[in-house]
Amino acid sequence: MVDGVTAKTAAALLLLAAASLPAGLARADEAKGLLEAVHRHVTLTSTVPDNGDLNPYAIVVAPASVGAIQKDDVLIDNFNNISNLQGAGTTIVDFNPASKKTALFAKLPRQLAGCPGGVGLTTAMTMLKSGWVIVGSTPSLDGTTKTRGAGCLIVLDANGKLSGIIAGPNINGPWGNMAVIDTGATATLFISMAGTVPGPGVTDAAGGSVVVDKATVLRLELSIPDGKPPVVTRETVIADGLGAQADKDAFMIGPTGLVLAGDGTTLYVSDAVGNRVIAIADAVARTASAGTGHEITKDGLLKRPLAMAMAPNGHLLVCNALNGQLVEIDPATGKQLYAQWIDADQAQSPPGNGDLFGIAMTPDGKGFYYVDDDMNTVVEAR
Repeated sequence: MVDGVTAKTAAALLLLAAASLPAGLARADEAKGLLEAVHRHVTLTSTVPDNGDLNPYAIVVAPASVGAIQKDDVLIDNFNNISNLQGAGTTIVDFNPASKKTALFAKLPRQLAGCPGGVGLTTAMTMLKSGWVIVGSTPSLDGTTKTRGAGCLIVLDANGKLSGIIAGPNINGPWGNMAVIDTGATATLFISMAGTVPGPGVTDAAGGSVVVDKATVLRLELSIPDGKPPVVTRETVIADGLGAQADKDAFMIGPTGLVLAGDGTTLYVSDAVGNRVIAIADAVARTASAGTGHEITKDGLLKRPLAMAMAPNGHLLVCNALNGQLVEIDPATGKQLYAQWIDADQAQSPPGNGDLFGIAMTPDGKGFYYVDDDMNTVVEAR
């Protein structure tokens, strides 16, 4: 460990620092936001449980102490099994920052009645104040989209016990990290659905994977009876026509990051296929789809944007899939302010390619947690 950073990462960060801010973006004398103040990246824990599951995807910070979970615990799920088959991970681990201990929170069976295709846990995960954990499943039998099932949302109690399944026509490939409004007695979830895509061997005229413009964003409104699992009271598709496609390395590419704006009404979504971030206006109350929404920013520092978080300053922090950078964006102006190499592993090309997925702000808002997929670890950045 070198000043809280692994030696591998420290050396690579020095080599790549100059590439963080291309010409034409924010100048050095301009206030850029949160990322310019983040300097230390500390590995916290392995995400590999006893069954050998790999490929950590979602990160959720617990909003309350309920059951086996303590407030501010960090929950992480796994998308791959021990054989590294994608869409086959069945576990969630729980890291306690105070004790530095990691425990298995939930281990689900590979097949679940009512969940089409079985279990393969994705970036779609949240914990409600009432203690219920809701996680998306986009399963596969062979690790590719060729055998992908429609999946479901799985409801667990605060001790990791299976308590319910949410499935239906609007739930097809729950994929992106959830945005949530949680009052305690009710909750509203925003979840991207990648939809049905062909297997990775099906190509278009140019030889690339076929893009299917049928991915959606679903708003689920829940009632939470005292002591009982959440009940869906309303489902509304608030965005559609977004792109998704199979990928032999990443399983599937689709809309991934979802963040509610500070005004509580606008929903930001990272459109990975379009290499952009869009906004869905009136996301909380609208009764019909906004289609593909309004484009906020595109290309530039974005290299297939994935999970997103909102910093206390109102800026978006967006993980790149095609390199190890995290990009800070001012959504009010669409300006891409800064990029930091948070995974500069040169074993991949470009460095960190394919290593970043989930991200969540630390409770004090001064840093963030993220997964380092090539090492199957969780890292804290400050």
